[in-house]
Amino acid sequence: MAVFALLLLMAACATLEPPKEKPREPGVGPMVPWSKVPGWKAGSQAEAWPALLATCERLGSTPDWRAICDEAELYPNPSDAQARFFMRTRFTPHRMVGGGDDDRGLITGYYVPLLNGSFEPTERYRYPLYEPPEDLLHINLGARFVRLAGERVRGRLNGNQEVVPYYDRARIESDAQPLSGNELLWVDNRIDRFFLHIQGSGRIRLPDGEVVKVGYADQNGRRYVSIGKVLIDRGDLTSEEVSLPAIRSWLHSHPGRVRPLLNENPSYVFFALRETNLGGPLGSLGVPLTPRRSLAVDPDHIPLGSPVWMTTKLPAPDHSDEQRPYRRLTFAQDTGGAINGAVRADLFTGQGVPGEWLAGRMKDDGRLYLFRPAWKYKPAGTQVAGEPAPDGSG
Repeated sequence: MAVFALLLLMAACATLEPPKEKPREPGVGPMVPWSKVPGWKAGSQAEAWPALLATCERLGSTPDWRAICDEAELYPNPSDAQARFFMRTRFTPHRMVGGGDDDRGLITGYYVPLLNGSFEPTERYRYPLYEPPEDLLHINLGARFVRLAGERVRGRLNGNQEVVPYYDRARIESDAQPLSGNELLWVDNRIDRFFLHIQGSGRIRLPDGEVVKVGYADQNGRRYVSIGKVLIDRGDLTSEEVSLPAIRSWLHSHPGRVRPLLNENPSYVFFALRETNLGGPLGSLGVPLTPRRSLAVDPDHIPLGSPVWMTTKLPAPDHSDEQRPYRRLTFAQDTGGAINGAVRADLFTGQGVPGEWLAGRMKDDGRLYLFRPAWKYKPAGTQVAGEPAPDGSG
């Protein structure tokens, strides 16, 4: 009987499975020590100070940020050590959680392109940028459907009776020209215009040499589809090959397939003229973006204005297969149609050729650390136990 009981026990143990861990919800993860923030001590945090002050322009009057911003203004030109000390004593770092087994997500870059254009259509300038059309409806379904609160819903009236989705890219770009009369200006290159839609803002050089700025004003509400992914799915490019330069090269090599491929992305952006005296394009937070320090995020997971430590990899400048770490303090000051998820970000890399070069090569996994304002912190100039002094080394 003892042997029989032992066999039964062994059989029961063989069928037992370890309890499954509950799947983690994407979002803000646990607080981590500063020593676990990769590359923090080696960062040039002072370079992010203009982005911090820009955030303070919008959030400086809010309870969480008032004291922080008042003190930040006392340091007009801090050293890296002072900037590190300031951040470490006024914020707490939290690792962003992607929801799976790994907390890594996709990190990309975006830039401000320069296009050639005109306020009058000609044989050369024949690709319009449109202003938001008058028949574009903003539909708020949050009052009736809580899960849709904050969602971007756009539509139009069909015969003044039925609300239907707004025209997609293929329809807008068709010979029917349903948005005729809403042109803001015209540019000379279909491909450059498409990438302007993705970047969200740009500069337009007019025939007389004057440069005007345009920026995102609205969108047709359609889901963004990456044409890079379409090319991968079709076998035209591999996932290792896909980059902005590779996609541009493919488009220029296949002129007869450009229009159908671009129409695979039904999302369509409408533009408005922007002030030219701003230091950079305006992000969703409403402040000028700082090159390599402003980040586009998903605001459902990361509050706009927040400091975010970004860590990813970049190809080596010599175009070898070597990858080098790319880590820096950024501020969440923008959003984007393709930026969805807790660990998904798009770094603003600047304007013109340098900005495009870096943005075109940023496409790798990475991690994000959200810095939350601390409820209690020591006044400026006091030393925290275990922390270096403001004039220390990190």
